[in-house]
Amino acid sequence: MKKYYVYIMASNSRVLYTGVTNNVERRIYEHKNKLVEGFTTKYNVNCLVHYEETNDVNVAIAREKQIKGWLRSKKIELIESVNPQWKDLSLDWYI
Repeated sequence: MKKYYVYIMASNSRVLYTGVTNNVERRIYEHKNKLVEGFTTKYNVNCLVHYEETNDVNVAIAREKQIKGWLRSKKIELIESVNPQWKDLSLDWYI
């Protein structure tokens, strides 16, 4: 069964980026290695601080839009509810 992910990444100065993908490991690798020009490259957003998984692409897209519509403070509450130290959740993925 196909899986889809909604994720939030942060820079060292806590600039936030929310995205959706069907391959979270590949997508985070692309962000970390600046393989795609755009927001995350420009603002050095390279730390995965939150992600959610679903089997329904429409649910993933709706959730991404929901999170993107939130105030920054609500996004921070979501991150800190499961990752209070803002640890990079992908650190051991590429060893």
